[in-house]
Formats: sequence, C-alpha cells, structure tokens
Amino acid sequence: MTAELVRGQNHLLPQTRVEIRISAGSPVTPGATLGGEDGRVSDPGRIAHPGAPQLPGLEVPAQAAAEHRLAVDLDAVPPDVERVHVLLALPAGVPGPRSFGAIEPPSVAVTGLDGTAIARFVITGLDSESAVTAVELYRRGDAWKIRAVGQGYAGGLAAMLADQGLPEAQQLAADIERAVAEGLARAVAPAPPPTAGQPTGAGARRPQPAAEERQTQAGPVDYRHPRRAAAAGAAGASGAPGSGPGSSGTPRAPASAAAPPPPEVGAGTGAGARPGAPAGAGGAAAGGVPPQADRTKSGPPEPVAGDAPGWSMEERLYNQVWGMFEDLARTVAAYRSAVDFADSRMDRELDQLLADPRARMGSIADSARAEVLARHSTLVDRAREVLDRDLGQLVAEAGVVEPALPPAFASWASPVWHEYEVPEDAPMALRLGDLHLPEHTELRVPLLVRLPLERGLWVDSGTSSLGPGALEGDPERGFPDSAERRALALDTAVAHAARLMSVHPAGEFNVHFIDPGGTATAALTPLLHSGVLAEPPPKGAAGVTDTLTRLTQRIDLVQMALRSGAADALPPDLDPAQQLLVVNDFPHGFDDRAINQLRYLADEGPSVGVHLLVVADREDAKGYGPLLDPFWRGMLRLTPTPDDHLADPWIGHAWTYEPARAPMGSRVLEQVLAQVAAARRALRR
Repeated sequence: MTAELVRGQNHLLPQTRVEIRISAGSPVTPGATLGGEDGRVSDPGRIAHPGAPQLPGLEVPAQAAAEHRLAVDLDAVPPDVERVHVLLALPAGVPGPRSFGAIEPPSVAVTGLDGTAIARFVITGLDSESAVTAVELYRRGDAWKIRAVGQGYAGGLAAMLADQGLPEAQQLAADIERAVAEGLARAVAPAPPPTAGQPTGAGARRPQPAAEERQTQAGPVDYRHPRRAAAAGAAGASGAPGSGPGSSGTPRAPASAAAPPPPEVGAGTGAGARPGAPAGAGGAAAGGVPPQADRTKSGPPEPVAGDAPGWSMEERLYNQVWGMFEDLARTVAAYRSAVDFADSRMDRELDQLLADPRARMGSIADSARAEVLARHSTLVDRAREVLDRDLGQLVAEAGVVEPALPPAFASWASPVWHEYEVPEDAPMALRLGDLHLPEHTELRVPLLVRLPLERGLWVDSGTSSLGPGALEGDPERGFPDSAERRALALDTAVAHAARLMSVHPAGEFNVHFIDPGGTATAALTPLLHSGVLAEPPPKGAAGVTDTLTRLTQRIDLVQMALRSGAADALPPDLDPAQQLLVVNDFPHGFDDRAINQLRYLADEGPSVGVHLLVVADREDAKGYGPLLDPFWRGMLRLTPTPDDHLADPWIGHAWTYEPARAPMGSRVLEQVLAQVAAARRALRR
C-alpha cells in the first residue's frame, strides 16, 4: 500500500535501494544533496546535479525534463551522511513557466527497484516559487525514513542552494543552469522492467489524482527544518527537539558540529559507521549505483537507546531525545493539517448544498449530506490511522530510551537515582521537565537544556500557570489558592536547584537563596538538613543587598580578569565554582537599586558562571512598568504544574510543559542531596 504523504509527514523506507520518480507539468532541473545531521551541505562536491550527476550511492538525470528517475543506494552513501535532500528547480535559461504556481503541482514517488510504490507526495500550495526542496531521506537509528518537505523558494535555485549551506550558491546555480542549457546527455541507466499491470514506455507515469484529492493528500501547511534553523541561530536556544520549542528554551545542537563525524552506537569500523552498515561502505563505482541485493525489513526496526549520532553515549541520548521531539512535532502537525483540510472541505461542500434550495430537503438532501459526512469521516480516520502508527513507534522508542537516560536526563522517578553517585564531570544538558501534546498525553519527551545555562529560569507562581485539576492530576482539587501556588512554585525551584547541584562534580556548583520574607524555610528543608545549604537565607532588604552585591562583584572581577588575560590575578578567596542564585517571591523586598543589580546579573552572569532562578508572579511586578519587561523576556518560563505555554514557532504547536519534581512521598531528593553534601565535606578536608 502506497503511503500518501502530506507536508511534514514521514514514512519508514522498507529498503535502502530505491528509485525516486518525479513528475511535473513542465521540465524541471533535478538535484540532490548529501548533508549532515543539521541538513546543511558545506562541500559543493556533495550535490548531484545535471553538471555532475553522480555521487556515491546517488545518481540524478543530466538534463531538465518533466519526468525524472533518481537512483539512490542509501547503503553506499558516505557514513557521515545523515540526510539526502531531493531538489527541483524550473530552468531559468530556457522558455517556459517561471514559477511552480503556473504549472501542475509536481509529485514525487519513491519506489523499489522493481517499481513497487512505497510513498508519494504531491507538492501543492506553491505560488511564486521557482525552486523547491521536495523530500528528504534521513537516518533514524539503523533505518532510513522519507519526509515530505515541500519548501519553496521564490529566489530560485540560488536561494535554495544557499539555504542548504552551500558556499558560492550564485555561481553554483549558474553552473547548473549552464549545464542544463548545454543539454548534457542523460546518465541514468534505463529503468527496470515494470511489474505486471504497470504502464510501459519512457513517458509512463502513475495516474494523477483529481486536484481536490491531491489537496487532501498534501495539505496546506508549510514547514521548515527546526534543527537547521536552530543551527543557523534562528531558533535562539537548543534541543530539543531543537527543533525545538524555539525561543522558549529548545537546546541548540551540540557545539561539536565542526568536528569529524561522530561514531554511532555499536560502530565497529570507521568513524561515523552506523549499525548494520557494511564495513568500509563509502561509495559506488563510477558507473552508477552498485547492483547489490535489496535489503528489506518486515517492519519498523526495534528501537535502541542511544542510536543517534554523537561521540559519547550522553551525546547520542541527547540527540535521540530531540529527534523524538522533532518526529512527534511533525507527525502531529501532519495529522492536524489533514484534519483541518477535511473540516474545511466538509464545510465547503455543506455550504454548496445549502446554497441550492432543491438540496435542502427530502431524501436526496439527506443522502447528499450523509455522503459529505462519510467523506469527512474517511479522511479523518485515515489521518488518525497514520498518526497512531507513528505514535506507536515513538511510544516504543520512549520505552527503551527513558530507562537508559543518565541522572541529568532522567526523571526523579527513574531507578537510576537509587544508584546515584556524585559525578566526576559536568553533563552536557539537564532535564527541566517533560513536553507532550494533547494527541497523546502519555507520550512525553524530556525537555533538555544545554549546560551551562545561557538564560535564567523563571518559575511562575501566578494564576496563569495553573488550571483545573492541575495538582497531581486530581480533578477534585480544582484551582489551588495563592499560598498553595507559591508553595508549589518554590518546591519546583528547589527541585531544579537540587538537580543542578547533583549533576555537577562536588564543589563545582553552589546555590544562594534570596528570601526577604522568610517564606521559603519549609521548602528549603531538604537543602538545609543535608548541609548543602549551610544556613537559612538572610531575611529583609539587607539580605537582598548583601547577596546581590557579592555576586555582582564576582561578575565584575571575573570579567576584568578575562578581558585583561590575567585570570591568575583573581583573589584567592573567590569561589571558582558556578553559582546559582534562587530568588523567592520577587519583587518583594527589592528596591530600584536591587532590581538593577538583578537585571545586571541576569544579563552578564551566565558568561562567567553566575545563573539565575526566579520564583515570581509577573502580576506582582506590574507596578514597575516596562522596566522589567526585558528581564522577563530573557528568561525561560517554567510552571509548577502542567501548562501548555511552550510555543514552537517552526511547527506552530503549543507544547504542554510538566515540571520535574520528585514524586510525592519519595525521599529520593533527600538521599541524593545527602550524597552531594558528603562529597562536598570530603572535598574540604
């Protein structure tokens, strides 16, 4: 059965040797790039186009045409290749239409070498664009998937190549256009014989669905690649998948992107070798794709924890978590797009029935309405079937990934904390909670942020962060009162502070508290009893001033030492550890000078190892007017109960964030902090 894809949807490839068949209403120039994990291509030698149609494992036609066949052997691409993008462009130097909006929507079909259809994507919704990234083939564990992209470029071939990351994109585009104009001979070998019942001949093509049905398959939504955007700096922060919730705290891709390609889990030969890949697989003969036997799978591969790229298991798990985030985002986006189209089509058809007085009454009208509703139900059921299939794969993957996560990535309920030992090295990221979408609330993806923290954290104690039944999933509790909200927010902040201390080596991360009203004493009990916090925080304005002054002076000293290259000249009593300042019940107890000091700390502190965590209700700070607006905007807002506030600007979802707090009745927090305190005491001896 052929998978009819919509933008953003993915589908498992059952074999690694495939043919990509392109059909368009006008001659188009084909191309394909071999990219890394972020999808970008920095080497012009990694694009196949009419002027250079062959790459290891990849061959494209050498001229513009309305019908194309691209040969792909994914086992033969270089081991560091993570993504293969298929590109289409309208040739600029020959007569014909200048935009895809003027021709029949192009379609891309992926088939086996015997012609068996695997997946199909009709690229609708194009207008002034003259170039388009049609689909991408990408690694997922030890398998490959295809994703429908459909990203158009009004700037043409040069703009598309520049977005791929290729240097001198204008010159490269001119070379490709020149090769097309010169009519280079076609290099692709003849297609294999068709199977029984298939049309024959060079111009044979699959029957095109009606325009309305193509719209049903493709949907109107346009998606960009969140990881590529994050790598380019457009998303602001991180992970997850970013990715990820964009400016709301998705981690960035690992900083080792410029390093050689990392090995995979279980790799036995060569840097970048993947599980199941033949040793030394590096390319095909000059004559094209090597005639190897098809490698087919009977179904989705069994999920494996740590099968993403990365030098270490920690990096692999980090990348795998954000790969799950990306897959969940795109799968749900495709489902929502299909349902939205089904709804709009149903509304349009019902409006047409109502507009005809003859169709409003009687058995004919009833039959017509029933047909409309049946078509709507069929489309929605089909979309839900695909969604359930993809969600099932992600649930299975989450089931093996979650138990394998190290303490920094694991939930407080994970058994890994019962075997906890103070680490010798700081982790690359930290879990702040979980993310989920309403289509499957039980499937949760860890929210991982890179360390050291580059922005402050704000735990919101206001009413906007809480909804009915939010407390521990108890629908009878309803809305907590103001005191309970503040207590929950403070407990959440303490859990974050405890996790930060526990995942760093002894003595390399210290915590300070500001609590002018003295309301945090009960919540600080685990920190005080364990000894990681020597004494309760000082009360009143004097305590605020003293703590802020010490930390701002530390920032000034370290910055001056770094700028002058005199790090050895720092005072011997200056604490070299990273510092976290937890401010409770802000802005109570703060005057204008203290607020300016806190803003300075939030802006300048992260670069020299001073970080901020604020517990506050933004409504309480409104009296300061716009003075604090930049302060709030620069922080990652967290909530003490589940709340759907983390926005993903690339896909458009509002993710529900659930905080990372120890389970009720558990003593895991106290046990972990006791070990941290013992390690700190041993270090001081």
